[in-house]
Amino acid sequence: MTRFLKAALASTILAGATLGSVAHAETTLFFGEAGPNRGARAEALNWFVEDVKTRTDGELNFDVQWGGALFKADAAAQAVADGVADAGTIIGVYFPQEMLAYGIADLPVQNPDPWVGMKATDELMRNSEAIQANLADQNLVYLGTYTTSAVHIGCKGTAIRSVEDIDGLKVRGVGAYGKTFADFGANLVNMSIYDAYQGLDSGLLDCSQGYSYAVGALNQQEVMDSYTMLNWGQVGALGIFMNKDAYDALPEDQQQALMEAGKGLSDEFGRLVNADNDAAIEKMKEAGVEIIELPEAERAKLVEKGNTYLEEWAAQADAAGLDGAALLEEYRSLIAKYQAEVDEKGYPWERG
Repeated sequence: MTRFLKAALASTILAGATLGSVAHAETTLFFGEAGPNRGARAEALNWFVEDVKTRTDGELNFDVQWGGALFKADAAAQAVADGVADAGTIIGVYFPQEMLAYGIADLPVQNPDPWVGMKATDELMRNSEAIQANLADQNLVYLGTYTTSAVHIGCKGTAIRSVEDIDGLKVRGVGAYGKTFADFGANLVNMSIYDAYQGLDSGLLDCSQGYSYAVGALNQQEVMDSYTMLNWGQVGALGIFMNKDAYDALPEDQQQALMEAGKGLSDEFGRLVNADNDAAIEKMKEAGVEIIELPEAERAKLVEKGNTYLEEWAAQADAAGLDGAALLEEYRSLIAKYQAEVDEKGYPWERG
């Protein structure tokens, strides 16, 4: 059990002579979140906290420490494993070895839909005994997932309408997506998404890889002339994990409540981020930014080139004792499964 896990006992007196009194044990878990208490992710985390509380009749609560108060984003995996917090948000890209299995959600497969990607990732993480064992070895338990949503690219003074347009551009690109742009001739610039506004405005960047809702939140439409919808993939290794000792110390019904709330996180965050993405696109249009849909034939070139990094990931997974090829095959089948569900039924929040 972590040093932050605490329990308080309270007696609740129920009205009525025949009901008597009932004692409930209340447990508070400390949660570390590097981000601020605002935006779609914060809303989804607050929803998760309330859902757990509801499912356990108030017996299991979270004390969320926002803004990196307990640990910064690049220390999250070790901090949760060591018990600095009982649970926390972990961003996979900061931990390429520890979160290798989770990193499958960051790969440039054809997976642009945020909800589809989250549901596929969530099911894979829950159902793979190999992944669960790998996390257990690190004293971690997976609870639920978010996503940064689909990777697109905004530019100033130029536009990307084909992969040939990438050659020679100064691009802020990260992960396998950035590497693929470099393969098409981009000059990668090491810059955070938070500095991309200044980079585009000053000419240090021609284009910045990003996500629609982030463009809107950071007002980057003010320094963009074009925004190309790549419809390619997303960065989705971003989720909630728990210290295994703390998890194992909870009664089974509370463990189940955590898992059920974690499953629901994909639906709630999907609803929030889809709305934010749509609003951001409208915001760009109003600012005069040209919205470009990359033609399917050009997108196929990105997918093909990006396969190099899927193969690299599979080899790394094999070296870590995981079957990389089998996990990729399962992940793709899950993407197809949830895409078919959207096509047939729409999103859960649209079904009444």
